[in-house]
Amino acid sequence: MKILFIGGTGVISTACSELCIEKGFDLYLLNRSLSIRKAPAGAIVINADIRDKQAVTTVLTKEKFDVVVDWIAYNEEHVKNDFELFRDKTDQYIFISSASAYHKPPIKLPIREDTNLSNPFWSYSQGKIDCENYLIRMFREENFPVTICRPSHTYDKTRFPLYDNYTSFNRMKQNKNVIIHGDGNTMWTLTNAKDFAKGFIGLLGNTKTLGEAYHITSDESLTWNEIANIIAEAAGLELKISHLPVEFIAKYDTEWGCNLFGDKAYSTVFDNSKIRTVVPDFKASIAYRDGVKEVIGWYSHKENQAVNTELDALMDKMIYDYNPSIK
Repeated sequence: MKILFIGGTGVISTACSELCIEKGFDLYLLNRSLSIRKAPAGAIVINADIRDKQAVTTVLTKEKFDVVVDWIAYNEEHVKNDFELFRDKTDQYIFISSASAYHKPPIKLPIREDTNLSNPFWSYSQGKIDCENYLIRMFREENFPVTICRPSHTYDKTRFPLYDNYTSFNRMKQNKNVIIHGDGNTMWTLTNAKDFAKGFIGLLGNTKTLGEAYHITSDESLTWNEIANIIAEAAGLELKISHLPVEFIAKYDTEWGCNLFGDKAYSTVFDNSKIRTVVPDFKASIAYRDGVKEVIGWYSHKENQAVNTELDALMDKMIYDYNPSIK
């Protein structure tokens, strides 16, 4: 297959790019080459900005693809642009949506692909819903060959799940309290990008998936307290937690509040039976206890240790304001 990834060097897409090359696909990456992650050997990189429609039209004038995947579309305008660019250039267009688009708070667990899409709290999720609605309309009205994929919280070696990534981990290293929302006992699903890729590869070029949506996640569910403990234990650090109400966090940091109210504040467990109709042997095999070791290894290098000092100070203030006895 001849495949075009728009992006292709992100947290999730890098593992998918690598697996495509391993499978022998002809992989093209259209991006601006700004990521810290490098394109895999064997991929053909097209340097262009997908937001510059004329430039992309020019560089792809003579190209046609079996599959086009957009990893970096976030609003309806982005996918409208893709529709106009690729309607006659691909046999399948895969839109990378988000599992955060599912109804919040969750209606029932586990979450299935036919769960209603509704998120009144987070503009990111609302944008993804708008994209899905537009693309499904184009599928029905224009026979645009779209498949929708909804990753949940997927990580690679550069990503901790606690807020602002390395900043919270650095607080552990400094023997400071880390903030966990609520009582820390809501369930959460973390998926390693390499596991995600094993399911995603089955969507490529599969005509049975046209007009359908699939999420691809691990079957492992952990509480946020367990997640924090796994990180600390793997790093050999003492864990100190400050549990703060979601409403309290949102008063101090609007984006953090939207992230919680729009996604992470609720127990989230997924039914992966639909992706297994496409990839029968799909199974996420990397437990978080094992996957986090690679993350800790990445952050053992000083050049990767970026601390948001402003947020770190705000966290100190939040913890003190909620409980002045904590130092």
